[in-house]
Amino acid sequence: MTNLDRITQQPGVMGGKACIRGLRVSVGMIVGQIGAGRSIEQVLADFPYLEREDILQALRYAAWRAEEREITLTDA
Repeated sequence: MTNLDRITQQPGVMGGKACIRGLRVSVGMIVGQIGAGRSIEQVLADFPYLEREDILQALRYAAWRAEEREITLTDA
């Protein structure tokens, strides 16, 4: 796994969720924004204290976690 030095997990910050640089911005929030169709530039405009590499590492972290285990999907 590539270096994810911007992803932090601390019990006292956002309930221990993976966050960006100890800020109260979770990886899940960033991935949700991108998944909802917002561009990296739009997310950066909404959160000016974030950097482009923060968002890219959040996406890499989420992809890594998604590959970490198998999940059985059922037909709906």
